[in-house]
Amino acid sequence: MKKYDYLIVGTGLFGSVFANQLTGKGKKCLAIDKRLNIAGNIYSREIEGVQVHMYGPHIFHTSDKEVWDYVRQFAEFNHFHYEPVANYKGELFNLPFNMNTFHQMWGVNTPEEAERELECQRKRFLAEHQGGYEPQNLEEQAIKLIGYDIYVKLIKGYTEKQWGRPCTELPAFIIRRLPVRLRYDNNYFNDPYQGIPVGGYTQMVEKMLSGVEVKLDCDYLADKEYYDSLAERIVYTGPIDAYFNYCYGSLEYRSLRFETEICDMDNYQGCAGMNFTDAETPYTRIVEHKHFEFGKGNTGRTVITKEYSSEWKQGDEPYYPVNDLKNQKLYTKYGQMADRETNVIFGGRLAEYKYYDMDKVIRRALDISKQFV
Repeated sequence: MKKYDYLIVGTGLFGSVFANQLTGKGKKCLAIDKRLNIAGNIYSREIEGVQVHMYGPHIFHTSDKEVWDYVRQFAEFNHFHYEPVANYKGELFNLPFNMNTFHQMWGVNTPEEAERELECQRKRFLAEHQGGYEPQNLEEQAIKLIGYDIYVKLIKGYTEKQWGRPCTELPAFIIRRLPVRLRYDNNYFNDPYQGIPVGGYTQMVEKMLSGVEVKLDCDYLADKEYYDSLAERIVYTGPIDAYFNYCYGSLEYRSLRFETEICDMDNYQGCAGMNFTDAETPYTRIVEHKHFEFGKGNTGRTVITKEYSSEWKQGDEPYYPVNDLKNQKLYTKYGQMADRETNVIFGGRLAEYKYYDMDKVIRRALDISKQFV
């Protein structure tokens, strides 16, 4: 008889929701994490009176009412809506692409005028590529969808910084669709339920893990035999290729680097997120955290974070899966190995090599945990 029913490797959203659900059904769970903190990439901590998103901004949004009701058991949510601004060499544009963007770009005022300009730019692309030409890369796909002006100012530089390679070398499927709104609406997400937990994400995850034994600074893969001996089942949320000791090679990711600083001013940029879409600015965006909380925090001080995209190598924190055909084929091999592991549950962004929004991770954890309760 082992000491625990479940060992949960990783205290991000998938692991914490799973642990919460199983503990609520009387199962004994141990949750461990390599980091010195819980909550994975949604970890936040208070600096200058505001909750700082330590691993990039996370705005909770969902159309799934069950998920929305679930998370609100653990936190009160404010009514924050994400309305980022794009900065192209000092020119400012609202995002996502909407009537404000089109007015700023072309001076148009009505949806009819905007649609006419968009169609004119699309026709220019089709004329240059003999009408029915199928885009061969991200650059061609973006121009076909949204035209030259927006591509050059708002997509090209940002995307090339984000992926570390020219748009002409990126596959077209990355942006098969681009959201275009012919209305004045800067709300980045369309979901009916949106907000950020009052008091921060860490506090929310702490409540999810109430009643769960938690140990930090524990490297599961470094002492796998010992940890496996503790529990009847393992819930693994780390990189799937690392679990199998990279036997087929490494899956690829993009990584991020963050530079957080305290500024002696009350308001640095006037919005929560500003994307820098030119190629020359080395960072992709600046986040000003007090705007997630509607200007709360210490008067005369504000906390900003500059975000840099970077190449990933083993040992770096993996953030964005590189979902090209080569990596998907490699993941399929690891997925087949995972299917043969009878007492291990693989779940979450890294174990499934998938970019998940927070609500989708929670939905996945709820659905899988139901199979075991």
